[in-house]
Amino acid sequence: MYQTLIYSVAGPVATITFNRPDRLNTIVPPMPDELQDAMTKANRDPEVKVVVLRGAGRSFCAGYDFSGGFRHWDDQLTTDGKWDAGKDFVMATAQSESPTQKFMSIWRSPKPVIAQIHGWCVGGGSEMALGADIIIASEDARIGTPYARMWGCHLSGMWIYRLGLAKAKEYALTGKPVSGVEAAEIGLINKAVPFAELESEVARLAEQLASIPVSQLSAMKLIVNQAYENMGLASTQMLGPILDGLMRNTPEALEFIELAETQGVGAVTTLRDTPFGDYSTAPKEEQPDPNNVIIA
Repeated sequence: MYQTLIYSVAGPVATITFNRPDRLNTIVPPMPDELQDAMTKANRDPEVKVVVLRGAGRSFCAGYDFSGGFRHWDDQLTTDGKWDAGKDFVMATAQSESPTQKFMSIWRSPKPVIAQIHGWCVGGGSEMALGADIIIASEDARIGTPYARMWGCHLSGMWIYRLGLAKAKEYALTGKPVSGVEAAEIGLINKAVPFAELESEVARLAEQLASIPVSQLSAMKLIVNQAYENMGLASTQMLGPILDGLMRNTPEALEFIELAETQGVGAVTTLRDTPFGDYSTAPKEEQPDPNNVIIA
């Protein structure tokens, strides 16, 4: 029994559903460990050929939960209440400790993973989703990296490797979100469909993939993955989380998280997003439809 997700199997398809809908499935311990464990279950089940990754409620995943001052990661990041750069370095780089590397169990899975995106898919949530093999989003979904403006850095590198140089730089520097439609247009994801068609579209694709032998799926996934590994993916993933730790502890970042702790996440996100008019400050027509809900 998991605390942060639901694992289920129907025929040849395993489904992993993030299940913190009241918090937009934001990332807290033990989600990275539970995701890695669920991926291991799927890969060890001889009946499973495809994995679907999705989120319950109004969003796929709204990134790392930094409410309450990010204290739920203190054991891994602090000593005597203060940031411990040594601990952060180990957490960022050790495969046994790094949340990013645990999320990369999606990438390393020999079986194909389809990410089903709706609502908010931002920050660390986008890092997870972009590690999947095929990504299908609802048209009104919003995918982005608000940490690009404050308190973070690219973790998995997938925003870089999935885009060409011009777009990779644009989104790295601005952190602006894209809709599902825009994400498909720029090649960040595979396809965007109306929310009403999202689950059926993912199910149709999963059924198609399940008609192919697992060995064939694994071979084709491996050859593509290896090409990107040869481009230095592992080195990027080592540098990114180290820079993320530094960016969480600049004077501006410490002020940011203190404000989040004392005045609430809404106060700091409004301050962060107002110059761009997006995320928390976007007009309703530029935000995901809150009525689009996935039932776990």
